[in-house]
This record gives sequence, structure tokens and C-alpha cells, in this order.
Amino acid sequence: MTATHTSQQLAKSIRIEALKMVHRANASHIGSCLSMADILAVLYGHVLRHDPKNPHWQERDSVILSKGHACAIMYAVLAQTGYFDKTLLETYGQNGTILQGHLSHHVPGVELSTGSLGHGLSVACGIAMAAKRESRRNRTFAILSDGELDEGSNWEAILFAGHHKLHNLTAIVDYNKIQSFGSVKEVLDLEPLADKWRACNWQVHDIDGHDHAALTRALGKNSGELPQVIIANTIKGKGVGFMEGKLEWHYKAPSAELLQQAIAEIEAAA
Repeated sequence: MTATHTSQQLAKSIRIEALKMVHRANASHIGSCLSMADILAVLYGHVLRHDPKNPHWQERDSVILSKGHACAIMYAVLAQTGYFDKTLLETYGQNGTILQGHLSHHVPGVELSTGSLGHGLSVACGIAMAAKRESRRNRTFAILSDGELDEGSNWEAILFAGHHKLHNLTAIVDYNKIQSFGSVKEVLDLEPLADKWRACNWQVHDIDGHDHAALTRALGKNSGELPQVIIANTIKGKGVGFMEGKLEWHYKAPSAELLQQAIAEIEAAA
């Protein structure tokens, strides 16, 4: 079995788990979860240096999910890769669970509680700066939403990382082109996005965010002196035809009938 095939299987399984979780909890943000499933599958499938049995291993790579509203898919990948028992996913969104509706650091494998957008990249800069000063091998990955880039705090962090040449930092923009109140282009156009990062002294990879081979190449060890950003062009709701590119699935949970339809479609995909 090739590495790409393995990550594709992981992407399928976490998409299905996230759908089940959001359905049971009658929660939201499933479209945002599905668009980043392939990114997480490649990261956790064969890029990260990590130890699920020792989440605080000092030599681990760190993942900061700044778009913390898409936590269901993050919990799913952590469970599927052995950070905690998969049965815990059944408690998502219930009273008393550690699997809150926005990402919680109480969950094994989660570095930072997030959900208040615009802060994840700044924290990632701090982690990367400390590792660089101490000459440690640890890499730091920050996953951002496109709408989140409306926040000015991100651009302060982008300038900081470029200035300090944080070569051990990789930002990943889940560029699904839809944010909470409309398309990114309508709400606050980000283009030319790649040129803006380059102007701030970043190495840019502008790729298909659902292509596992392209993701693996881009997320590989950075051989240059600059921080790198992966502009991952994705589709909101990817993998479920009736959700793809639809703003409404930023908020809705699938009914029992639609859940089965969605699972069947994911399972049937190549």
C-alpha cells in the first residue's frame, strides 16, 4: 500500500467520523471540516513527527488548528491515529465531554484551544521561534481558514515570521473560498493572495488542497531559509456532492437520511 493510498483511506475515514459527530450533536461547520480532511490526512498520515502515545514528546512537530470551529475533523484524525479511544467521538458536543464544539487543549494531541479566529498563527510563530533559537528539529504547522485572513493579527504574524526567517514554520491556508456570510471574494477579497505572502518574505506553494501527492511534496521538509505557506485550494464540503461549494453547510447538520447519503458517497469514491 502506498503512502498516498494510506492517506486517502485516512481522509475517507475522518470525513465519515466528522459527519457522524456533527449529525449526533446537531452541530455546525461540517463544510469547513470536509474541506480540510485531505490536509489533515496527509499531515498525520506521513508528514508529522509525532507520538500518539506520548503527546507531549519534546521532539514532536506541532499542529495549531487556528480555524478551531472545524474541530470535529481534528478530533477524528487524532482518534484515528491513536491519541485516544475512538468511542470518545460519540460524546462530541455533549455536556461534560472534553470534545467541545470549538477545539480544546484538554484533548490529547491538541496544542491550543482555538476558535477565536486570528490567533493561531501568532502562537505558531512563538513555538517556531523558540525551536529555532534552541536549534531543535521541531516543525510547526498552522492551519488557517481563508476568511480568518480578514483578521489583521494574522498579517502581523506573517510579517514577523518572514522577518525572522522562521524556516521551521509552515502555514496552511484552507482556501475553500467561502466564509461565514458569503464568498471570500464578496466579503473581503484576498487576491492576489500568493503575491501578498511572497511580499512578506514567505516561500509559497499554491496547490490543489485535495491532491495528496501535491500536499505531501509541499509539506515536506523545508530546505530554504524562509517560512513556507501552502495555499491549499479546496472545496467547501468536499466529498459530499450536495454539500460542495454550499454556504449553508457552514451552519447545517445533516439529517439521518442525508447522513447515510453522504457516507455512501464517500465510501463509493475512488
